[in-house]
Amino acid sequence: MSRTMISPPYDPAHPYWRRILLMSFPQRLAEARHQCKLSQAQLSRATGINQSQIKRYETGLTQPSLDALRKLAMALHISIDALVFEEGERGPDDELRLAFEALATFDPEDKAMATRIIQGLILQHQAKIWSKAS
Repeated sequence: MSRTMISPPYDPAHPYWRRILLMSFPQRLAEARHQCKLSQAQLSRATGINQSQIKRYETGLTQPSLDALRKLAMALHISIDALVFEEGERGPDDELRLAFEALATFDPEDKAMATRIIQGLILQHQAKIWSKAS
């Protein structure tokens, strides 16, 4: 079976993907299926998921398991994150994103040092959370 992708490569800043990210999971699933020019029956055959179950996912009656999400993402050539998460729900906020983009320009030695500093801050934060929970 030939699948033609007419969507652009995944880029959350691209207008197509911004629209997708504003949709609910059932809407994103149906849109991704349409972009691959697949019917529910074809997606069912590609994933091994019953067609009636795919219909339930697309109408929001049920939520897929992790295994079903993996199969759907692979068949639709999309990441699980793009299927599941809404815009801004995952990933760093804009301020941190800009800082990480700046880090990408660092030479390897400075980048390694920045990574160690960030890892130390994460450990310190986790220790603080654990000490409060005790």
